Amino acid sequence: MSESPELSPTGWVRDQTEKILAAGTTDAASIDGRRVVLFTTIGARSGTRRYVPLMRVEEDGKYAMVASKGGAPQHPAWYFNVKAHPEVTVQDGADVRTMTAREVSGAEREHWWELAVAAFPPYAEYERKTDRRIPVFVLE
Repeated sequence: MSESPELSPTGWVRDQTEKILAAGTTDAASIDGRRVVLFTTIGARSGTRRYVPLMRVEEDGKYAMVASKGGAPQHPAWYFNVKAHPEVTVQDGADVRTMTAREVSGAEREHWWELAVAAFPPYAEYERKTDRRIPVFVLE
């Protein structure tokens, strides 16, 4: 496993992550004026640690990771990383902790989906433009 997590090859994601790392807090970055959380996952095959900034969806100290990929027809690469290695580091503000992710379904997924759309309304459009069921993980 690598020591330092890798930054995203996607420019705007890399820039956002670098702002968070430089400031030491996720308060340094946002998407459309909405808060983000910085997750660190472990590569499913490579074992490489990778940064993943996502929208902040939180309830009672639990967090959601929404695998929307902007409504693309395929899951984001990090989805497979979390499935293979559910232990994820979560940074919210300056608070950093390790949590365990599990993919949710049924009524629990619907509850978290509603929270996700409230936190970031574009998720509703992403859901409309894809044929796949957008996965949601809950981290505790």
